[in-house]
Amino acid sequence: MAGWAGAELSVLNPLRALWLLLAAAFLLALLLQLAPARLLPSCALFQDLIRYGKTKQSGSRRPAVCRAFDVPKRYFSHFYVVSVLWNGSLLWFLSQSLFLGAPFPSWLWALLRTLGVTQFQALGMESKASRIQGKCELALSTFLVLVFLWVHSLRRLFECFYVSVFSNTAIHVVQYCFGLVYYVLVGLTVLSQVPMNDKNVYALGKNLLLQARWFHILGMMMFFWSSAHQYKCHVILSNLRRNKKGVVIHCQHRIPFGDWFEYVSSANYLAELMIYISMAVTFGLHNVTWWLVVTYVFFSQALSAFFNHRFYKSTFVSYPKHRKAFLPFLF
Repeated sequence: MAGWAGAELSVLNPLRALWLLLAAAFLLALLLQLAPARLLPSCALFQDLIRYGKTKQSGSRRPAVCRAFDVPKRYFSHFYVVSVLWNGSLLWFLSQSLFLGAPFPSWLWALLRTLGVTQFQALGMESKASRIQGKCELALSTFLVLVFLWVHSLRRLFECFYVSVFSNTAIHVVQYCFGLVYYVLVGLTVLSQVPMNDKNVYALGKNLLLQARWFHILGMMMFFWSSAHQYKCHVILSNLRRNKKGVVIHCQHRIPFGDWFEYVSSANYLAELMIYISMAVTFGLHNVTWWLVVTYVFFSQALSAFFNHRFYKSTFVSYPKHRKAFLPFLF
């Protein structure tokens, strides 16, 4: 697959450009927060758009015009409803194509073409056997990552309904709309990586297990390991608001302890990053498009973790001084 990976590097399609723009925007927002206070933008709308939940309520009182666009944070569950339905549908279409040779629907094909779907053409330096093997590996990678994305969304939906205890905090309506679109875009990004010829996907048939490589196995192990840690972190946060019988007794914020919270303030955000890195591993570590997605996730989660860390330190005098915001021992 080395020749194909090299061919990918020179292409900046609309999908990559979008993820690059999103990553750059959140990097800029993070750098502005790390800069001296006098350099921070005083625009209330800007601060409102980059914060959510408890960090939105900290600091000076928000203007009424900002509060008018509040949406309850518990609406996070809507993101995962959309993701389970949308990415479940994409997984169905991909499965039909990979295993039965069915073409994608015309509307889906047109959408992928608009976003800059990956096309693999024969390269003169590669043998036919090498090209076939590379297509099989990438087809399996795409299938597995889309399965991971659907499983991740299903778990998060379960957590929203049965694990998390939401307070009366809010998100901006723009953040809410972005969250609805986000998982649609992520699913299309995954699907766009599958090798195609016109509307047909390179079929795996019944030889699925024969295409497995070390990075598929390692990526799967990392995915379930990271998901287990994120679930445990969400249970820890939920238990801070429950008694020993599991009954919700308050919605106040407390200091979390245990698992990755011993190292960072936003252990669930760190687990989210690791989940996306596991998908990059599943793609064979050289998928440029997916690394741009990981870069966006890194900066967006780092920004939220920065606000969370500052909230904890300013709220709790006894907050553990050794904890970092997002990356153990580093940041």
